[in-house]
Amino acid sequence: MKIDKNLISRLETLAKLKLSDNEKEDLAGDLTNILNMVEKLQEVDTEGVEPLVYMNDEVNKLRPDQVENMVKQAEALKNAPDSDGTYFKTPKVI
Repeated sequence: MKIDKNLISRLETLAKLKLSDNEKEDLAGDLTNILNMVEKLQEVDTEGVEPLVYMNDEVNKLRPDQVENMVKQAEALKNAPDSDGTYFKTPKVI
C-alpha cells in the first residue's frame, strides 16, 4: 500500500481532523514506518508455531458467590443526596 496525499486526505476526512501540511507530511512518514514494520513481521517464519491463546497455563480458580456484609436499604439511602424512600434519585442523563 502506498501512502499518498489522497490517502492522507481520506483519513483526515474520516477522522474529522484538520491537519496542516506539516502534520500531513509527518503522518505520511509515520504511516510509512508502520507499514514497513508490518512488512518485516511478515518475513518471519512462523511455520509450526501455534497461535498464543492464553498467556499462561493456569486455570481460573472459581468460587461460589457468597453475600457478605449486606447494608440494609434504609441505611444505604440514609446518606443519599436524594432518594424516594426506595431508590437513589439521580439527575436525568441523556
